[in-house]
Amino acid sequence: MQDAETTFPPLIDKAYVLTGATASGKSSLGLDWAERVGGEILSLDSIAVYRDMDIGTAKPTADQIARVPHHLINLVDPAEEFSVACYMRAAHQAVNEICSRGKVPIFVGGTPMFLKGILRGFDPGPPADWEFRKSVERDVQEHGVEALRERLRQVDPLAEHRINTNDVRRMIRALEVSRATGVPISHRQIQFEKQVSPDQCNVNALMWPRDQLHARINERVEAMFQAGLVGEVQSLLDRPGGMSRTARQAVGYREVIEHLDGTIDLDTAKEQVAAHTRRLARRQETWFRSFKEIRHIEMSEGCDPEQALQQLQQR
Repeated sequence: MQDAETTFPPLIDKAYVLTGATASGKSSLGLDWAERVGGEILSLDSIAVYRDMDIGTAKPTADQIARVPHHLINLVDPAEEFSVACYMRAAHQAVNEICSRGKVPIFVGGTPMFLKGILRGFDPGPPADWEFRKSVERDVQEHGVEALRERLRQVDPLAEHRINTNDVRRMIRALEVSRATGVPISHRQIQFEKQVSPDQCNVNALMWPRDQLHARINERVEAMFQAGLVGEVQSLLDRPGGMSRTARQAVGYREVIEHLDGTIDLDTAKEQVAAHTRRLARRQETWFRSFKEIRHIEMSEGCDPEQALQQLQQR
């Protein structure tokens, strides 16, 4: 395990990137792209790193893996925690191995914090202090998010300005880092705010009209339940150690856990998975627009995937 202070440089000088919101079609297009350019795919998904969390993450099938090698999936058991630092460590190793074989590393996925690490590099900072986090979360429940924002404003006004209004998790992390190190997280991350021109890299995001993307999400959610998502979650919970905090909070899994706990019925669970996935897609697209490195590829129903593929290959 590397020291918590180790920083990871960006990887876009060595790799291509294809991102997009959930259900945007990036996995299928990424396979075609990899075959055209002699590439290997690296998953850019924070939940696909967990073994046997397959249905809810739309992991590649055996046939897809036979077509193109895939990396950064099935790295740890669901009972384990997995951080951005863990991901960056594994990503750097995988990219170096792929390049040594003369292949092209292609990151495909939509987890924003993983994407930012690939584009800008990453400073892991101190390890998580779960007792401190629980204490702050209790304060948020009692006093509200605005009180949390004011607390962060006193400690790190730049971080308070940058973090989205309701992103409680990132605000707590900012407080945690300042408390543990004595240095505001915004000061530590200055070197990771540097951007390169989209002409200097090959980073792309698939962008869909909102109504069409929502329809695709609804179809995917229904397919996940038909494929046995409830049974998958039950089998994970029944294992020794169960599921980690991170694994349990994944969209699609946390709602099914509530259903299995008897908190909500199955129809409500489906509705919440779809609603939360649509909300996640909006947050993903907000992140994509904030990265100046990314070029957008406009998609729509009935469009020829070959046209999108040609745009990827022209860069």
